[in-house]
Amino acid sequence: VMPNGRPKGVLSDVENLTEEKIDEILSEFLNDYKEGSHETKGWPISNSGYIVSKVALNAYTRVLAKKYPSFSINAISPGYVKTDMNHGNGVLTSDEGAEPIVRLALLYYDSPSGLFFSRGEDKSF
Repeated sequence: VMPNGRPKGVLSDVENLTEEKIDEILSEFLNDYKEGSHETKGWPISNSGYIVSKVALNAYTRVLAKKYPSFSINAISPGYVKTDMNHGNGVLTSDEGAEPIVRLALLYYDSPSGLFFSRGEDKSF
């Protein structure tokens, strides 16, 4: 989803990832977007702001999980849930969308942390 090259490399380097590095990548994207050069520089073409924001959220999740190891900090996507925002076009009910979120929230000690889950499954960055 993210472009190859420096942004992907920086955001994928979990061991050396910092809030400042994420902010730098986001500033780079915003600058490229404002200049209208984001497509030629390899950023996502369609829904670029949405995609970059979700990638940044996942990166911040990893940073916070490393910073606070006694907490379980994760990002999760419930899937395409029927909501007012999508005019009821989702494929999942609100109960189906909530189930993996509640299940993850109710895990006990030694729960996973710093991960991204989609429909309850760990997904790679």
